[in-house]
Amino acid sequence: MAASTSASATTSASTSTSTSSGLDGAVVAQTRLSRVDGEAGRLTLAGFELEDLAPKLGFEGVAALLWTDSVLAPAPLEAFVAELAGQRALEPVTVDLLRRAAAREVAPIDALRLGVASLSLGPVSGPRLLAAVPTIVATYDRLRRGAEPLAPDPALSLAADFLRMATGTAPTPGQTRALDTYLSTIADHGLNASTFTARVVASTRAELGPAIEAAIAALGGPLHGGAPGPALEALLELREQPGDLEANTRTWATAQLAAGERIMGFGHRVYRTRDPRADVLGAAAAQLLAGTGLYEDAQIHERAVLEVLRAHKPGRVLATNVEFYTALLLHGLGFEPAVFTSIFAIGRTAGWIAHYEEQQREGRLIRPRAAYVGARGRTLC
Repeated sequence: MAASTSASATTSASTSTSTSSGLDGAVVAQTRLSRVDGEAGRLTLAGFELEDLAPKLGFEGVAALLWTDSVLAPAPLEAFVAELAGQRALEPVTVDLLRRAAAREVAPIDALRLGVASLSLGPVSGPRLLAAVPTIVATYDRLRRGAEPLAPDPALSLAADFLRMATGTAPTPGQTRALDTYLSTIADHGLNASTFTARVVASTRAELGPAIEAAIAALGGPLHGGAPGPALEALLELREQPGDLEANTRTWATAQLAAGERIMGFGHRVYRTRDPRADVLGAAAAQLLAGTGLYEDAQIHERAVLEVLRAHKPGRVLATNVEFYTALLLHGLGFEPAVFTSIFAIGRTAGWIAHYEEQQREGRLIRPRAAYVGARGRTLC
């Protein structure tokens, strides 16, 4: 039977309900975890400014702050670090799953989701998840490169042990400090797509494991967690070209904009000025890469891109975001772009878990409405 549609039926119905594409500006939860001030370019974690917190407290301390709303004294913090360290080892079923995934060349972020799923065959705790995620990432990174996994060393910090398990070499204090600062910097960032996903799942009273799996799936989308790789690739390619890096960058950036392409590492959905995380990570990258010339070249590239953006988009504020210096720092630590998003997930897991618990304690089932704009009055004849 054919469907017949009147003229009025094909017209989208008007609605008095106000809508916001992408939920821009909508407030759907209350949180004590982080505040993103896009106009001023400030990020506050549990009452502390990011610049004061990330380089000083350490990743385990930041995780404890998000989970308990307090800065732990030395003895309780030491106990918390030991608790995490004792739960890093993976069960054989998880390692076997990752080995099978590597044989099929599964993307690292998808392998991480599979690994977390294998942990949550039964109820899984926050400390177990936060401890195991770095081991999953390191194990899979080695397997995909044809190397055998390394067992965790509970005597090391989370950042130091991850670097050792991933690279096979004991990290220097500078390398550990750089990664620790990175993980602390990206531990939480308001109600971004993956965190909102975790809270939606939490609002159904689902277990913690599936909520983190869903958050990882959201992070895997190229509009959320996939930009650090391209941001780095552009810089490295331009460094290899003959001539002046600044002039080459200007030419490249101008061509990108003329073609309607985005320049990864610049601009942000929320910030209307420089991303404060870029400043923290820029300082960490400067220390890590001292003497290599890469940091200095990154600054030349950054300035040239910003000048082109100002000239071509004078009505928009497109400043450097966290992805630019994320790429530089992780490259400096020896990682390939394919694994950047998975390493990001290590730090963000601390925030996802905190948001899950907060939603479970204080939130209702998240059930927004949609404005129907489809046809009406259709009949089958």
